[in-house]
Amino acid sequence: MGDVYRAIADPTRRAILDELVERDGQTLFELCTRLVTKHDVASSRQAVSQHLDVLVDAGLVSRRREGRYTFHHVHTAPLGEIPARWPTTGG
Repeated sequence: MGDVYRAIADPTRRAILDELVERDGQTLFELCTRLVTKHDVASSRQAVSQHLDVLVDAGLVSRRREGRYTFHHVHTAPLGEIPARWPTTGG
């Protein structure tokens, strides 16, 4: 669970997740382009790749290789554990 918190603590990683939720199955190039145009995040491809590594380690993103392309897919199930940890009490 700690990996999930660490992964979503960074605004660039949250923007990557937002992009994958909006359009799943993007390549690194596509993600970098969308981050610049929609979120004004001018990170290098290497930096975005490192952010993706953190998201993969947390189980929030998976990679699928097809030929020379790698596609990234979002998995939001680990985020469902957050409200279970602190249920609302209504008070």
